Amino acid sequence: MEAIMATISHFYEAFQPAHYDLFLDIDRGAKTITGRTTITGHASQATIDIHRKFLTINAVTVADQAVPFTLDDAREALTVTLPSAGDVTLTITYTAPLTDTMMGIYPSYYTVNGEQKQLIGTQFETTAARQAFPGVDEPEAKATFDLAIKFDEHPGETIIANMPEIRNDNGVHHFATTKRMSTYLVAFAFGEMQKKLTHTKSGVEIGVFATKAHQANELDFALDIAKRAIEFYEDFYNTPYPLPHSYQLALPDFSAGAMENWGLVTYREAYLTLDPANTALDMKMQVATVITHELAHQWFGDLVTMKWWDDLWLNESFANMMEYVAVDALQPDWHIWELFQESEAPAALQRDATDGVQSVHVAVENPAEIDSIFDSAIVYAKGARMLVMVRALIGDDALRQGLQQYFAAHQYGNATGADLWAALGAASGLDVGAIMQSWLEQPGYPVVTLAVQAGQLTISQRQFFIGDGQDQDRLWQIPLNANFAAAPQIFNTRSATLGDYQALRAAAGEPLRLNVGNDSHFIVQYDDTLLAEIMAQADALDPISQRQLLQDARLLAESGRQSYAAIVPLLGRFASSTAEVVGDELYTAAAALRKFVTPGSPEEAALKAFTGRLSAPQLARLGWTAKAGEPADDELMRPTIIGAAMYAEDADAIAAAHDLFTANANQLASLPAAIRPDVLRNEVRHYGSAALSAQLLQDYQTTADASYKNALRYAVTGTRDANFLQQLVGEFQHAAVIKPQDLRAWFRGVLANPAGEQLAWDWFRTNWDWLEEKLGGDMEFTTYITVIAGVFRTPARLAEFKAFFAPKQDVPGLGREIAMDTKVIASRVALIADSAADVNAAIAQAK
Repeated sequence: MEAIMATISHFYEAFQPAHYDLFLDIDRGAKTITGRTTITGHASQATIDIHRKFLTINAVTVADQAVPFTLDDAREALTVTLPSAGDVTLTITYTAPLTDTMMGIYPSYYTVNGEQKQLIGTQFETTAARQAFPGVDEPEAKATFDLAIKFDEHPGETIIANMPEIRNDNGVHHFATTKRMSTYLVAFAFGEMQKKLTHTKSGVEIGVFATKAHQANELDFALDIAKRAIEFYEDFYNTPYPLPHSYQLALPDFSAGAMENWGLVTYREAYLTLDPANTALDMKMQVATVITHELAHQWFGDLVTMKWWDDLWLNESFANMMEYVAVDALQPDWHIWELFQESEAPAALQRDATDGVQSVHVAVENPAEIDSIFDSAIVYAKGARMLVMVRALIGDDALRQGLQQYFAAHQYGNATGADLWAALGAASGLDVGAIMQSWLEQPGYPVVTLAVQAGQLTISQRQFFIGDGQDQDRLWQIPLNANFAAAPQIFNTRSATLGDYQALRAAAGEPLRLNVGNDSHFIVQYDDTLLAEIMAQADALDPISQRQLLQDARLLAESGRQSYAAIVPLLGRFASSTAEVVGDELYTAAAALRKFVTPGSPEEAALKAFTGRLSAPQLARLGWTAKAGEPADDELMRPTIIGAAMYAEDADAIAAAHDLFTANANQLASLPAAIRPDVLRNEVRHYGSAALSAQLLQDYQTTADASYKNALRYAVTGTRDANFLQQLVGEFQHAAVIKPQDLRAWFRGVLANPAGEQLAWDWFRTNWDWLEEKLGGDMEFTTYITVIAGVFRTPARLAEFKAFFAPKQDVPGLGREIAMDTKVIASRVALIADSAADVNAAIAQAK
C-alpha cells in the first residue's frame, strides 16, 4: 500500500487544462463509446500525465502530428511526450465500453408497459470522469467544457447536460460552454424522458426529469422544492445562481443517493419522485433534504470546490448543514431540525465512538482510498454537527457575511478548510479555525463528566469509546452551551473546578446542564447527585433535552460507563411523550435491548411484553390512520409506535393490520404509505403464504413508486418461510428482480431476520468475488461490511467475521472498515456477556 501511495502525484502539477472540447459517439446497442477529446492547457514540462481508465487510446496528436504516449493502468495514466513545454492543444481519440457498474457513462434500466428501456446517465465523482474521457481528473484541475454528443437516437428521446443545448448538427447535440468547473461535475443524460419546468424569480429555469414509468404528478413536489431552494440560496448566500438552468434528473439505477453535478443534479428515483397523494411525511422530508443538499452544493462544492479530496468534508458537511437550514426556511411547520437530531447526531455519535474511526479531514491519495473516505456518519453527519456548532457560536449574520466573502474570493476556483475558517473568522471576530482544529483533525469526541466533589462542582473531558479504545490523551475545544454562568464558553483543558455547587445551583435556579440544544458533538455524564436533580424536573424540559437524556444514557451504557439495566426504567418514564423526537430515541433504545435476548426465548417474550406496554397507550391515542389536521409529530410517530406494537406481537394490532390488508387486498399500493410497510409485513408473517410473498416480490418488480418498493422489501424480507427465503437469496444476483443499487437493503433485510441470517451470510461469503466485481468501484461497497457488523452479536459470528475478513484487510479501501467493524461486533459480544442478566432482570421487573 505504501509503495503505491508514494508513486502517486497530482497530474495537475505538470499539466493545467484550460478548456476541453469533448465529442462522444455512444452506441447503446453495441455498448461502445467512441470519443475525441481536445484539451487546451499549459504544460509545465514536456512529459505530462492524463487520466484514463478503461479507455483504449487510438492516437494522441499535437497540431495534427502524432506524439508518443504510453499507458500505465496502475496509475490510470496516459503519459504523453509533447514537442515542448508551454501552452499546448492536444487531441486524443479513443474507444471505451458502456458498462453496467453505475460509474462513468452507464445505462439505467426500467420498464414501461412491460417493455424494458434504457436511460443513459453519468456518475463521475470521485474519479470516474476518466472512464468517459481522458483529462486531468482532479478537483483542482478546473476548466471550461464544450460538449458534443451523438447517439443511436430515435424519435421521442431527450438529451440534457450541465448547460443548455445550442444546436443540433445532423444528430450531433452541441451544448453551451460551461463555466470553469471540475471534471467530476460534468454530466449528461439521454433517453425517453418526461419533464416539468418552471422559473425562479431571478429567471433560472428549474426542471425535473424522469422516465415515463412515473405518473406526471410525481414530479410536482421536487419541482416546487427545487425552485424555492434556489431562490432561498440566492438570498442566503447573497450570491446569484451562476448557470442558466438547474435540472433535477431521476435515474432508475444510481449507486449513491444523489449527485450535485453543476446544473444537472442526478438522483436515485426514491429521492426525487413521489406520489403527492400517498407519501409519508418522513419520506417527503427526506426528499426535500436531499434536493436542498444537492442544491446547496451548486455554490458550495461546484462554484467553489475543495482543492483535493482530503477536504471532501468541506463540500459534504456544509451541504449537510445547509439542507436543514433551507428546509427549515421553506417548510417551518416540519420542525426539520428535529430530524437532524434523529438522523445526523446519533449516526455521528455512534460511529465516532469506535476506536480507529477516520477524522473528518483525511489525508488521501489512492483512488480506492478516496472512495472509502465517504463515511456518511463522519464526513456528512459529524462534519455537519461541527458546522452547526460554528453557526451557533457566530450566528447567522456572520455566517452569511463570511460565506459571501468566501464565494467572492474563490468563485470558479478551489479552496481549503482554512479559507472557510478565515472568511468566517473575519466576519465574526472569533478564531474559528483554532476552535475547529481539534474537531476536524482528531477522530472521536469527548464525554464531559460533571461531578460534585467536597462541595465543589468539577468538570473534565476524556475521549469516549464504545468498546476497546486506546486513550491518546486528546483534548477538544468544547462549546459547552451550559445553562449556568460559571461554565466557560469554550472548555479546552483536561479538568477544572467551577466553584461551590450550592452557590452555583442557587444562582442558576434550575438543575445544571451542558450542551443545551444538543448542538455540540459530545455527551455528558452527570454524577448521581446532578442527574437526580435533572430527572426530578425532566418533565419540564424541552423535547430535545429529554431526547438527549435518553440518548446519552444509551451511549454511556453501550460503553459500559454506566449500567445498561438503568435504561429500562427510563423508557417508562418518557413513554407518554407526544413529541416524536423523544419517541424516536425511546424506541431506538427499546430496540437496542433486543440484542440481550435470544429469539424464541422466555427473555424475548418478556421484552416483547414490555415493548407492548410502552406502546399500547400511544397506539390507542394515535390510531392506525391519519386524522385531519393532526400535528406533524403524530403523523411521524405513528409508524414508530405501530412498529413497536408489531414487534410486541400485540394481538389487537395484528388483527387491525390484517383488516387493513383485507380491505385493500386488490389495491395494496393505495394503503396509507406511513403504515404500509407494517401492514404488509404483518400479513406475510401472520397470515401469509409463499404465494403472497411471491406476489409482493412481483409487485416490487413492476411498480415505479420507490416508497411502495421499500414497503414491499420490508414485508418480503420479514417472512419466516425458510424455503421462500432460500428462493429470495437466489434472486440477489438477478438485476431484473433486484437492482444492484437496492441489493444492500435486501441483503440486510434477510440478514437481520433470524430465519434468514445464515442464508444471507452464506450467500455473502460465497459470492464475495461477484459483489466485488459488480460493486467494488462504488463508494458504498464498504457499507456491506457495516451492515453485517450491525447484525452480528455472538462469539461464533465474531469468529466467522474475523476468519472471512482478516485476509481482506490489505485490500485498498477496506482495511479501516474491517478493523472498525471487528471492534463493533467484539464490543457488542462483550457487552451482552456483561449485561444480559441485569438487563433481562430489569425487564422482568418493569411495570
